[in-house]
This record gives sequence, C-alpha cells and structure tokens, in this order.
Amino acid sequence: MSSPPSDQTPCRQLGTGLRADAERNRCRILAAARRLYATEGLGVSMASVAREAGVGKATLGRRFATREELINAVFADRMDAYADAVAEALADPDPWHGFTGYIEAVCAMQAADRGFADVLTMTFPAAKALEARRTESYNGFLELIARARRSGHLREDFVPEDLVILQMANAGVLAAAGDDAPDAWRRLVGHMLRSYATPDAPIPAVPEAPRPKALYRAMVRLSRTGPGSVEHDGLGPR
Repeated sequence: MSSPPSDQTPCRQLGTGLRADAERNRCRILAAARRLYATEGLGVSMASVAREAGVGKATLGRRFATREELINAVFADRMDAYADAVAEALADPDPWHGFTGYIEAVCAMQAADRGFADVLTMTFPAAKALEARRTESYNGFLELIARARRSGHLREDFVPEDLVILQMANAGVLAAAGDDAPDAWRRLVGHMLRSYATPDAPIPAVPEAPRPKALYRAMVRLSRTGPGSVEHDGLGPR
C-alpha cells in the first residue's frame, strides 16, 4: 500500500507565485504545523503553530486566514495517499485481500500521524480540496465493499459506517496507548477484520497483544493527563 509522503511535500507541491521570503515563511509554517499536528493532534492552536514556525501571528494569518486553510494545506498530500490506497485496493485481483489491505493501510496512516488520525474522524466543510478527496475515497470504498461482499468473504451486514467507527476506535487507541504501546492498534485492527469476515474467509493471524507492563504505563499516563483515575486491575504493580 502507499506510504505517507515526506514532511517536505507540501512546499514542493505548491506553485504559489509568492516572493522567496514569503514562500520560505509558508514552508516553515507548514512544516511546523505538520510536526505539531503529528505529535499533538489538531487541538494545537494557531498561536502555537506560529511560535513553532518562528513567525508572528500576523504572518501566519496572511498565509492561512483560518485553521481549515492550514489543515487543508498540511494534509492535502496525506489525503492524496488515502485516495491512492483505495485505488490500489481496487486494483487487487483478490477482492477480500484488497479490502483487508485497505483497512490495514488506512489504520497505519492514522498510526503514523496523530493529526491525520484526527482528520479522518472529522469533517472540514471549508477545506474544499480535502473534502473532495475524502468523497473520492469514500466512493471507492463503496466499490471495495461491494467487491468483497461478492467474493463471499465480507459479511453482508458490514456497512461503510463501520470504517468510520473503526477509525474512531483506532484514534482512541493511538491516543491512549501512546509511545508506551505503539503497536496496540494492530491488535485492534486484527480483531476487527475477524469480525468483518464470513466463516470461510481467509483471516491473517491477530497480532500479539502489548505487554501488560506497557499497557499499565499507558494507563498511568492517562490517569495523570486525563479525567478519572486508574484503578488497580492486575495488569501491573500499583
């Protein structure tokens, strides 16, 4: 499946016609936003992006008047890769393999970039290019579902909304597990693929579960940064 593009892609892609210094500022803003979104998600403020880029808020505002404009520019190439993943899956002569490969690919894209994980579970009406690519991907996914059903390997009660639910669940696992159990998402996806399959479908082995101590560390971190507290549940020492 397609791999995520590099951090420098947005600046290379754009023929903006800006002065050299203005283009450098634009590229610095995009690189800064990508770094922050990838590690902290889309909750990062525009002021934080300006600070990370080393530019003033006025400079940021001239390049990107709204948060949606910035998100659209940062994730345009990610959405291209997302749409390409559908096309690649549809080209697979084995409909079920194409379907499962696509599910794994998009969840891997989420895992590689926390900001993109957020983008896939939100909608941005003002970001026209982003939403157009999302619609293209969705239409391709509908065809992917139909092919996998006809193969007899995808359950008839699977619906497109199930992918949205999986992406939401995956985003939650990624945020909760963090660096303590970075591959926990693979276990989730493995189990979900089994739930989508008919009894005679070929199913890959479910990836190993994270180590108990790794999950315990993630739970401790969540207790310090999120609401509520972690109760002792046998996963590790108190």
